[in-house]
Amino acid sequence: MPEPENRLPEENAHDGGTFADAEAAAAELSTTDRPLGATGEPLNRRSPFLLGMAGAAGVAVIYGLVQIVAGLQDVLVLIGLALFLAIGLEPAVAWLTRHRFPRWLAVTTVFVVGLLAIGGFLTAAIPVLVEQATQFVTKAPGYLRDAQNHNTALGQLNERFHLQQQLEGLVSGPGIGSGLLGAGQAVFSALTNVLLLVVLTVYFLVDLPRIRAGGYRLIPHSRRPRAILIGDEIFTKVGGYVLGNLAISVIAGVLTLVWLLIFGVPYAALLAIAVAILDLIPVVGSVVGGVLVSLVALTVSLPVCLGTVGFFIGYRLVEDYVLVPRIIGGAVKVPALVTVVAVILGGALLGIVGALVAIPVAAALLLLVREVLYPRLDRT
Repeated sequence: MPEPENRLPEENAHDGGTFADAEAAAAELSTTDRPLGATGEPLNRRSPFLLGMAGAAGVAVIYGLVQIVAGLQDVLVLIGLALFLAIGLEPAVAWLTRHRFPRWLAVTTVFVVGLLAIGGFLTAAIPVLVEQATQFVTKAPGYLRDAQNHNTALGQLNERFHLQQQLEGLVSGPGIGSGLLGAGQAVFSALTNVLLLVVLTVYFLVDLPRIRAGGYRLIPHSRRPRAILIGDEIFTKVGGYVLGNLAISVIAGVLTLVWLLIFGVPYAALLAIAVAILDLIPVVGSVVGGVLVSLVALTVSLPVCLGTVGFFIGYRLVEDYVLVPRIIGGAVKVPALVTVVAVILGGALLGIVGALVAIPVAAALLLLVREVLYPRLDRT
């Protein structure tokens, strides 16, 4: 009986023939000018497979970017704040460069003057602050007894608003840390962030013209001139806001110090510095500072407390209707409603940093809407 026919050799021969044909075609495709041959027809971009792969890759990239941003949130906030401060200090550096200062010397001058001002202030204020902080620690048990005494004004406020329980919850909360180790870690982290912020701000300020030019080169050439005009206007708004906000905070601190010294409110220097720092936060900063100072003024007498409340109400009106329009209003024109909404959203997203940068960001967005979005919508 004959053995069954074996088809494998024929199949191998057929495959070998196909491969041999491909090798012959490859030899004909290779030329002197193109040794690897010419490019083939492009793939069909509407292929369901390619569309699915492109969509999956896009989702994976976006997910990876979200994870990276979430993991680097603190660092990115620090970098953004440093860039914000550099843009805010740019008007001072530009003024010096217009007076024939080299840029490196202008940046050095601005930071040396700033450090000397801060150092001189701390040299004069630290002894007073230490003395007043020591007095506060010494008198804290007495304030606690007054808060628990229902016959005193402080005790009645404590009974109505539960001030003691709220303060104890704040002090013992998880965000403060536990014991001296938590406090030490918090102080070390704060000092490290401040040092990094200063270094980043210096580098950003030195290279700001290069950063500006590089950013504008990312925009198409046909749109670049108008982008330069709009971008420089945004830089002007940010710079005017930063310098103006600092000036208004200094005014708030000085006026608070004078008021507290006149009426003999304790811890005047400590409270004035607290008001100046809190006043940097738009809308709510001066309110929080006024409540804090008024509570301390209550330890002197009820009339002094009421007078302090009236002082802060009057100052807030002066700040909103006189200081802000004259110092900041020329650079940053943001409606009151937009200001409040921007501060609330910025505080909810990034905390204090978000509240600080909310107004100039809102001003920049309003400028883009007015100059780009509205004209485009009007043409359609």
